[in-house]
Amino acid sequence: MGRLVFFSFLSIFSFLITFSDVMIPQKQVMALPLSTDSRWVVDENGQRVKLACVNWVSHLEVMVAEGLSKQPLDGIAKRILSMGFNCVRLTWPVFLVTNDTLGSLTVRQSLQSHGLLESISGIQANNPSIIDLSLLDVYQAVVSSLGNNNVMVILDNHISKPGWCCSNFDGNGFFGDQYFDPDLWITGLTRMASMFKGVPNVVGMSLRNELRGPKQNVNDWYRYMQKGAEAVHSANPDVIVILSGLNYDKDLSFLRNRPLNLTFSGKIVFEVHWYGFTDGEAWKNGNSNQVCGRVVDNMMRVSGFLLDQGWPLFVSEFGVDQRGTNVNDNRYLGCFLSVAAELDLDWALWTLVGSYYLRQGVLGMNEYYGVMNWNWCEARNSTFLQQISVLQSPFQGPGLSEANPHKVIFHPSTGLCVLRKSMFEPLRLGRCTESEAWNYTPQKILSVKGTYFCLQTDDLAKPAKLGIICTDSNSKWETISDSKMHFSSNASNGIAVCLDVDSNNTIVTNTCKCLSRDNACDPESQWFKLVNSTRSSAMTKPLSQMNSILNFPAKDFHGSF
Repeated sequence: MGRLVFFSFLSIFSFLITFSDVMIPQKQVMALPLSTDSRWVVDENGQRVKLACVNWVSHLEVMVAEGLSKQPLDGIAKRILSMGFNCVRLTWPVFLVTNDTLGSLTVRQSLQSHGLLESISGIQANNPSIIDLSLLDVYQAVVSSLGNNNVMVILDNHISKPGWCCSNFDGNGFFGDQYFDPDLWITGLTRMASMFKGVPNVVGMSLRNELRGPKQNVNDWYRYMQKGAEAVHSANPDVIVILSGLNYDKDLSFLRNRPLNLTFSGKIVFEVHWYGFTDGEAWKNGNSNQVCGRVVDNMMRVSGFLLDQGWPLFVSEFGVDQRGTNVNDNRYLGCFLSVAAELDLDWALWTLVGSYYLRQGVLGMNEYYGVMNWNWCEARNSTFLQQISVLQSPFQGPGLSEANPHKVIFHPSTGLCVLRKSMFEPLRLGRCTESEAWNYTPQKILSVKGTYFCLQTDDLAKPAKLGIICTDSNSKWETISDSKMHFSSNASNGIAVCLDVDSNNTIVTNTCKCLSRDNACDPESQWFKLVNSTRSSAMTKPLSQMNSILNFPAKDFHGSF
């Protein structure tokens, strides 16, 4: 009878809960320049600034930012912002600023030299003002257009000799290679840093992309990367300085016991690259849970440890085949997004580019990793953009204290979070800005923070529910599987079940799947990640109001956060 009375009270206040005012986080206003505060990138006021970037290629043979033959420059810049990115990692080759013959070429001359007459016509139609500007002037024009649209820029020295990157034997891989003269590289960094000194939206410089090849070694890494960092900081002390590792920017493990020796501080960020193909076809050929667990453990060992040492870690390249047909990429993506959310990483997606003027001898090559389509007029995959959108805002960090520390339940394969619209609707996936604030106790209870409600399982293939009797086995949720993303509990009949999502985005409990061995099974509907957050939750206020009305004290009694 007591439970019936309780739910009759809920019916009285369901309208209040469903339609109460929500709390939406305010758009972040940055005060440039940027610096670092322990593992975070912050603005001049000490506020966390999350780098949510996209890579824009400008280092190939033509040395012109891709896409300008397809769409107006200002339109591309506006499109970047509308897709939720706040910065661009804009690539450049050393020879652009150290070889006067190349740097002084006009766009028209550069395109003509490669027989790209169609691209000339395209730029004349879409960006006529740049066709006879020098390559350096056009690079600056791209930066300026991004600045006019409130998009930050990281200048990325991608390569020395213009062309597609990368291989072990392309002469661009490591200090002393055929085209990689360390002194010329320092000159190029210094000139680029000086050129953009005082340009407020240029917030960082990446010293070099994907060091690699048979000559790579730790001692030369310290010798030259420290010189490069000092050169950039001396020429332009406003920018953050971003350092890549070895082995195609996968390995920073040498920094664990041998720190940098620099004359400045508060400006250093490390970068790492992580793709599905980083691990060959392991995702396609292995069990996704086991591969995810193994790959994440390795990533933390060779680069992720820097976060614990108090350094920002910028995943400056990740990406997938936007067509959605690459099994290896599809399986990798859910694992990557879970880590990016859990660690609240800064990142840059590869790539903005929908097609290239010329890549590896192919005119107009379609870039299937590009978020733009071939003619740059629309997004290639809007579902993917939805999936990453939650990661475009910070979950936590200095100055971000809109709410008390809590957790959200993130579902990587959709980019959504677990939420409840009203007390009479089942738990569903929805925008993470509307999620309840959750608490995960030492007793393995998932409770709505500030209330007596906890997550419970009912029966197999039935919706998960909220209840107030939180001592039974159906209220305890263990993380199982190597990926640590399956949440398992016991149904009323004692059978172990896992959180899952049905075709309507309703949170249900089903038999746990794909835990090990099965290489063909896809576990991602059952992958959930608890993410620490201090950003406001739209549902926190209504639930707290309900507790007050029902005379339930708004507190946590299941255990500490």
